[in-house]
Amino acid sequence: MASQHISSFETQNPVELLVAHVIQIHASVSKLDSLKPSKQLNSLLTRLVKLCTLPSAIEVQTLPQEVQEMRENLIVLCGQAEGLLELEFANFLIKTPRPLNNLNLFPYYGNYVKLAIIENTILNQNGVVSPKKVAFVGSGPMPLTSIVMATNHMKTTHFDNYDIDGVANDVARRIVASDPEFERRMKFVTCDAMEVKEKLEEYDVVFLAALVGMTREEKAKILGHVHKYMKNGGFLVVRSAKGARAFLYPAVEDHDLQGFELLSVYHPNDDVINSVFLVRKPF
Repeated sequence: MASQHISSFETQNPVELLVAHVIQIHASVSKLDSLKPSKQLNSLLTRLVKLCTLPSAIEVQTLPQEVQEMRENLIVLCGQAEGLLELEFANFLIKTPRPLNNLNLFPYYGNYVKLAIIENTILNQNGVVSPKKVAFVGSGPMPLTSIVMATNHMKTTHFDNYDIDGVANDVARRIVASDPEFERRMKFVTCDAMEVKEKLEEYDVVFLAALVGMTREEKAKILGHVHKYMKNGGFLVVRSAKGARAFLYPAVEDHDLQGFELLSVYHPNDDVINSVFLVRKPF
């Protein structure tokens, strides 16, 4: 039945076809009893990711209101599924003798490695090499960006990882505790992004995870808050999504970054999902 359903859209333009497929996947994901990893969910999300990383001229901001609402709900569902997958994998890792040696078993590990190379290259191009202290806001149970950065790119940097979920932080802390040097360089703090205030002045670079601030309004509020408290001359790395990838993650526009100096924008055209904005708070 599904293939007949899809073929009925083939007379429409590629954007309408893409939207029709995404709506179909959203409907299937919404009907699932649980967003914990399962064969069915993994299959649906793999299809969705493949669909959203194909070249497309789609601009999600121009889509009808009901499609916008579906997209916002889909981002929430994908975010929950991603969190549960990370938690399950992190719990598996902490039972292994050397968790940090087995990170590459995580299905999306390669994407984090690629994204870290991109982000570190952009920072280096803008004069940021081996910053002393970095904050990662929205680190989750698998703080892969911090770990990959600390291992490959920022070998002397201290990382403070912030997440609203105490369970996620406990598991992440246990992964890192398996390595004494990493444990010294990495701290985990449980709190809402809006609760981190004067502490933000300590960081040379702040990373804002893609799922911190799920709606445009929330994202703008958090960006305004970070701008208010971070130090003058401090750098902020903001993850976003462009085109069809914005069905997976919230999209940030240039005008959402008011008050910051825009230094660099990167939009991927491979299997990396997130776009990257590098901004600086003016002196």
